Amino acid sequence: MPPRRSYDQYCSAARALDLVGDRWTLLIVRELLAGPRRYTDLHADLPGVSTDVLASRLKDMERDGLGTRRRLPPPGAAYVYELTPRGRQLLPVLQALGEWGQSELGARRPTDAVRAHWFALPLLRSLRDAYAGAGLVEVRLEGGDFHLHLGAEDGPVYGDGPAPEEPDVRLVLDSGTCEALARGESGVVDAVRDGRVEVMGDGALAKALRES
Repeated sequence: MPPRRSYDQYCSAARALDLVGDRWTLLIVRELLAGPRRYTDLHADLPGVSTDVLASRLKDMERDGLGTRRRLPPPGAAYVYELTPRGRQLLPVLQALGEWGQSELGARRPTDAVRAHWFALPLLRSLRDAYAGAGLVEVRLEGGDFHLHLGAEDGPVYGDGPAPEEPDVRLVLDSGTCEALARGESGVVDAVRDGRVEVMGDGALAKALRES
């Protein structure tokens, strides 16, 4: 592979941007925080990226130790991409960037693409403010369901679709409420109090949200 471009500055921020400063790289990380993904699934959930750019970024991430590619055993027999532990350490970076960018969201534009699971990281931030423990959260939206692994030390941070097992809590909310959470206009506790989020379940997290 060609050598990685560098700012050639003795600065940790510059060195970090050498690795993740290219267009699309951090959004690929966002998608891979859901766990192993096939190339076609990544391409579908990154509207606007070309196949050449996506392939190039994935190779760069593999070279730089942020991601890896492996072949699934039969009957899958397909290749998937996933984050290395080093790549997963970018979660707080994405969370901080997302929080910083809340004020830039505004109202959704007609040209804006959206996927239900793009609300996972903002909701995760809000839940962590309300609950310090771990738990499996299922989120139901009109546009699709996703689930969160609150407090996960390793493995996927979130995933598409219903929770893979009985969750500690189910949250039912509409897209408007999710967008308000993403913009930082409301926290999940306030939304529960106002009746904009329905809390289902008897786990510790469900009780904490009802009692906050």
